[in-house]
Amino acid sequence: MMKKNAMIDRYRWWEVVLMYCGIFVFLFFVLAPFIEGFLVSLKPLGLLFSTPYKFLPENGSFKAYFTMWESVPEFGRYIFNSFFISTVITAVVLILVVPASYAFARITFRGSGTLLGAFLAVNMFSGAVLLIPLFRLMRAYGMLNTYWSMIVPGVAFLIPTAIWLLSTYMRRIPRELDEAAYVDGASHFYILRRVILPLAMPGITVVAITTFIGAYAQQFIFALTFNSKTEYMPLPIGLYAYFGRQEVIWNELMAASFVGIAPAMILIFALQRYLVAGLTAGAVKQ
Repeated sequence: MMKKNAMIDRYRWWEVVLMYCGIFVFLFFVLAPFIEGFLVSLKPLGLLFSTPYKFLPENGSFKAYFTMWESVPEFGRYIFNSFFISTVITAVVLILVVPASYAFARITFRGSGTLLGAFLAVNMFSGAVLLIPLFRLMRAYGMLNTYWSMIVPGVAFLIPTAIWLLSTYMRRIPRELDEAAYVDGASHFYILRRVILPLAMPGITVVAITTFIGAYAQQFIFALTFNSKTEYMPLPIGLYAYFGRQEVIWNELMAASFVGIAPAMILIFALQRYLVAGLTAGAVKQ
């Protein structure tokens, strides 16, 4: 009987083939732009637009990865600014989202569903739509040409998604734990700090990683509008400001882009096991 069940659970050969074909097609569309961008960074500038098109570069080298440091003197500063802005945004979002998610997930109060829906509605508005009112607010509070001009909008746009993710995760934690602690005289703050937080750490890790990625990716539009000083420029606007002046040096631009995203990719890969653990833990009913 056990052998029969094992045979039933197996995939047939054509199902395995279809599965791997689907994975290959998916990975091709996801990775093809990155592979092409990396190959562009290896090609000499004079051969980038030569015909016929050749996938593998001739006379390819890593020369652009060295020359782009001379072409962009403030490149290291741009990378630091991007990491600093993303780190501060992530920290502020977590400080605000953890207690808010606990309130939505564990405390019953009137209008909680409407308020949660209003948070989600914020994500329906593009940042470009709100640039003018945001610019007026930044100018009124003296935050133009500072880190805060990119941190504050980043926090505002990333909080709704973070609340939805973390509150959903906290709802899966058994309520009996809250009730037992409440019977013993524990306050909501004590329950959050001693009971919920240790169990919600996988979910908090997922929110932290997704928030950091979102903050790292959305810096261009805010920095372009609210900042004009080089010392505060993040990586996307710093590269745009330089390569957009005259002729675009595509191989150096691609090399700078890969060097710029490399620290973020290393961080994501280092925390990958925590990300997977948080996602799988949230998918299992406690």
